[in-house]
Order: sequence, then structure tokens, then C-alpha cells
Amino acid sequence: MDSTAKLDETSLSRLVDAFYARVRADAELGPIFNDAINDWSEHLNKLTAFWSSVMLTSGRYKGQPVPAHMKHRDRISPQLFERWLGLWNQTTQELMEPDAAHALQAKAARIAESLQLAMFFRLDSEPAPRPTHLTDLRQRNAFP
Repeated sequence: MDSTAKLDETSLSRLVDAFYARVRADAELGPIFNDAINDWSEHLNKLTAFWSSVMLTSGRYKGQPVPAHMKHRDRISPQLFERWLGLWNQTTQELMEPDAAHALQAKAARIAESLQLAMFFRLDSEPAPRPTHLTDLRQRNAFP
């Protein structure tokens, strides 16, 4: 594949196809994705629309990534996000020109972080109760 591919609809489609071929063959990611996706052709079109919307601001994607991933929360771990990003970085590096690869990698890292926060972030303890009146605030030295 051309290592200097420009960032456009055609190159995004090739990238998504090549990347998810690797994901499907991956020992850890493949079983999760292959169990979750019934129609790969439809899913690849949806993912191409997603990346088109994200990178080209095309507005083609009409989905909700967080609920889609939450359905599979019991099989997904933060470590699998790192594995996914590693394959993404490798594929973008091989198929895209350096500036496009870097932009795609940075965007994917932010998306992965956002998804992980939505899926896994929990407070370890209860937050401190909020003071309900002025006396509580004075007792905590928040007011003179």
C-alpha cells in the first residue's frame, strides 16, 4: 500500500479495512470483535464514516460509540485499548503519510481515553458531603 496516502475518504476506507483485518486476526482482540460484529461490511462502512466525521468533519457518522462499547464492557479491559492503539499506530504508520498518521494516532488516543473514562472510571470513595448552610462552611474554614 502507498505509504504516502493522503487523508481523504479513499485513504480512510483503505486504512479502516486494513486495520480491522489486523484486529480480526489478533489473538486477543479478534474474538471480541468477531463475536460482536455480525456484518463486517456494514461495520467497516460505519467505521469509515466515523473516521471521516472525526478527521474530515464530514458529518457522515450517525452513531453512539459509548453505548456500543458498553454492551461489551465485560470483555473489554484498559489493556485491550492499548493493544488496539498499538495496531492502529502500526497501521497508520504504514499506510498514511507521516502528518496524517500522526493526526490519526493522536485522535485515536484521545478517543480511547474518552471511551475508557466512560467505561471504567469510578470514584474509589464517596465524595465529601457538600455543606448545606453557612455554619458548615465556617466550620470548615471556607469563610472568615
